[in-house]
Amino acid sequence: MPRILVADDDAVQLDLRKLLLEAAGHEVYLAYSARTALRTLRERGADLVILDLRFPNAEGRPDAREGLALIRGIHEAGAAVPVLVLSGWPEDIDGQPERKLVRRVLTKPVKPSALMQVVRDILS
Repeated sequence: MPRILVADDDAVQLDLRKLLLEAAGHEVYLAYSARTALRTLRERGADLVILDLRFPNAEGRPDAREGLALIRGIHEAGAAVPVLVLSGWPEDIDGQPERKLVRRVLTKPVKPSALMQVVRDILS
């Protein structure tokens, strides 16, 4: 059973993705912050990481730099795991060095069928 780590600061989005992915037979771990995502990845591992880019920064404001740092952290930790970015602002990663570290970028909102097709493609 493939293990998928989903990181997003939106609890509703996390719950919906968890239901969708578990219905397809995946084991799903959730992370509400970039820090939690890295810790979960180190402790449990994953076959795929799905993440949003904008997490709250130290001031509590959504900040794409938090997601970009998470992508770098995954890479620096030596985790050879594919990363799928779901973002309402794909321009936040376009042209950034972190773009080369992710497998795919999908623009939110993403239809469940489209998300599941990309997950199948990445995991196959």
